[in-house]
Amino acid sequence: MTVLEAIRRLLESRQIDFRELHHEPTYTSEEAARVRGEELRHGGKALLMKVNNDFSLFVLPAERRVHSAMIRKQLGAKKMRFATPEELQQLTAGEGRPGLVPGSVPPFGEPILPFPLYVDSGIRENERIAFNAGSLNDSVIMSVKDYFQVACPEQVFSFSRLD
Repeated sequence: MTVLEAIRRLLESRQIDFRELHHEPTYTSEEAARVRGEELRHGGKALLMKVNNDFSLFVLPAERRVHSAMIRKQLGAKKMRFATPEELQQLTAGEGRPGLVPGSVPPFGEPILPFPLYVDSGIRENERIAFNAGSLNDSVIMSVKDYFQVACPEQVFSFSRLD
């Protein structure tokens, strides 16, 4: 089962409304917003990061950047870094499916991806969240309220900044 199929199955099983969009490959948040017809701020940017010795997924509004010091403080972390493209691919491969590439990571931990999920509080400022759903060609758009209901993040706190 592809990541998109797993997301579709999860949302449908919870009777959550969502819109699916197949589009040209997008490599940046700006490109994705353009092809979706959404404002950049509606994008949910999902980043895999190694915090101390474990990988976790961090989701923030696409118009913002990660503020690492805030994550280190909140989680009591000494070391933190982004996953390499190779680590991302290796850690997200499974059940006969290839791993994910940067830009294709959806904003979900379990049961979609095997990582603890942390969401920036800035996501709550929007009505919708739009994200790539396991590929650079597929997006899902849904309400933020429904996203929080189904994503069940470990913590929601502020860890982003506008540049």
